[in-house]
Amino acid sequence: MRRLIIVCLTLFCQFATAKTSLSDPEIYGALESVSLVRISPSGERIAYRTTDGDRDIIVVMDLKSNKVVGAINAEEVNPKYLYFVSEDKLILVASSYKVLPGFIGKHHVSTAFVFDVAEKELGQLLTPGDRIYMGQSGLGRIVGISPDLQYVYMPAYVGESSNELPPFNLMKVKLERRPKPRTHALGNHAVIDYFVDAKGEPYVREKYDNRSNKHSVEVSRDDEWVEIFAETVPYRYKSFVGLTPDRQELVMLTSGKNGRDSYYTMSLNDGKISAPIFSRDDADVESVISDVNRIVAGVRYSGFKPSYSFFDKKLDAKVKSILGSMPQYSFTISDYDENWNNIVFYIQGEGLAGEFLLNTGSQFTRIESARKNIPAEQVAKVIEYEYIARDGLKIPALLTYPVAAKTKKHPAIMLPHGGPESYDRFGFYWLAQYFAKKGYMVIQPQFRGSEGFGAKHVLAGRGEWGKKMQDDLTDAINHLAEKGQIDPDRVCIVGASYGGYAAMAGAAFTPDLYKCAISINGVSDVESMLDEDEDKYGKDHWVLRYWGDVIGSVDQGRKLLQEISPINYVKNIKAPILLIHGAADTVVPYTQSYHLNDELEDEDKDVTFVRLSKEDHYLSSAHTRIQALQAIEAFLQKHM
Repeated sequence: MRRLIIVCLTLFCQFATAKTSLSDPEIYGALESVSLVRISPSGERIAYRTTDGDRDIIVVMDLKSNKVVGAINAEEVNPKYLYFVSEDKLILVASSYKVLPGFIGKHHVSTAFVFDVAEKELGQLLTPGDRIYMGQSGLGRIVGISPDLQYVYMPAYVGESSNELPPFNLMKVKLERRPKPRTHALGNHAVIDYFVDAKGEPYVREKYDNRSNKHSVEVSRDDEWVEIFAETVPYRYKSFVGLTPDRQELVMLTSGKNGRDSYYTMSLNDGKISAPIFSRDDADVESVISDVNRIVAGVRYSGFKPSYSFFDKKLDAKVKSILGSMPQYSFTISDYDENWNNIVFYIQGEGLAGEFLLNTGSQFTRIESARKNIPAEQVAKVIEYEYIARDGLKIPALLTYPVAAKTKKHPAIMLPHGGPESYDRFGFYWLAQYFAKKGYMVIQPQFRGSEGFGAKHVLAGRGEWGKKMQDDLTDAINHLAEKGQIDPDRVCIVGASYGGYAAMAGAAFTPDLYKCAISINGVSDVESMLDEDEDKYGKDHWVLRYWGDVIGSVDQGRKLLQEISPINYVKNIKAPILLIHGAADTVVPYTQSYHLNDELEDEDKDVTFVRLSKEDHYLSSAHTRIQALQAIEAFLQKHM
């Protein structure tokens, strides 16, 4: 095994030990003490968010002097993402839950800020009002930066609205405290994205018209937009994600003949699509590695542990050497300088609760641990696993073993992921690690319908909510019970979002299988969910067509939606139920759990309902994560 040469930055040289005075919910529910680690274009500065102790700040540090050169209170904007656009300018993308004037209820609104390190000033880049349409939630996007590094280009709905959204324009915004944005390119209601050329001029725009189902790409020529590609599809099958370094081709991800998402290019001269350039039979190209101007350097592949390919052969060999020589770890590229001489990695596995390392070519410099209160011996072992479902389909899975096993047959937590078209990653997942600390084996099946394992695996889940997707969970329990690894009489099913649906479906449709069930921000009434989406987006929106394909409601109608909704089968439920839901959840409305709780109480079922005030769909705050874990701990102590 390759030996890591690690030098510690003097600001972070003390390896923290666990604070024994904290409870398990407080330890595992806490947010990462260090996160969002980014490096400047020159590689001479890093920025990161730290929530250590009572602080919550964004820090900018000079690596040569090892001194802090700038800091701001992170609570002021609560950033979810940050990156450098120059040595002295840092972009912070934040999300807040607030009222939009003139619109009913509260909404999650993303906003971009610029932090001027030299001037110690923070400014918001686009503000609703003053031509910027009030009723939009996505004002945090930046699609490019001017060559002089003084302006950023940001798409936004501009103007007033009547029966439909106003035009989606590209705005030019100066990187200063109180910028006055001006229109850089005029759009219309069908435009969804922009790309700029080397001079920062509007170059390419992508469109999707919900009324005609037309997906198209246009190129700017002689001050006119010329269409080079168009197809009519119920929703977009091709994802345009960047530009090649010469800006002559648009980068496109879509499914190839091998059933895997692959990397293609589209000529901006005539719309001709290339043969696949990055493609593997064992993994999907799930994202591209690109800079702030969306120039693509390489790709990231799907898999429990990430892997990469780059156009630069030396860089490609370097990254493959690092990952290949230490396969027991998961290496995620967090950031890099403009020449790729310095790369920030996030590493997990074998006793690591998450470490940020800076690779400078010959050595790794330790930046900091993401979770200081969890020592190596308390990090539960995670392995990749596979079993065969009852119809012969291979199901990949992750198993997290108890930190201190008391029996050979472990009590278990079935933990299906959300999505459902997503998948779990190898590494430190706070919820799984919490359960392992409490003595449970945690089972995370990548049931049919999960992404990352090929188109056939995804399509096998279409129309199988509450059916074969649920059978895959049951088969995992039976398989591990036959292997003698778990006690089938002591299994609790826990999930969030779609995983919360799977938890309630497990309790309703296989009532003798689970000893208890916990739903976090979960769906219980599929029919109501689609009705709410229709009210939100309209009957003709692609979101409804997508759900029609995934769930199967288009062909089978309301009867299917009712049949797969656990709320209609509460009489079958035998296991105690814990419902946890964020009151500010805009993805799965709080009413999904509220109405399910009413139905369970009407049937005199054993149900506990926890309302998380001001919390969103993702349990983003430490306070409510801890509150949720405290409720889970009390529930499991009583019923498991």
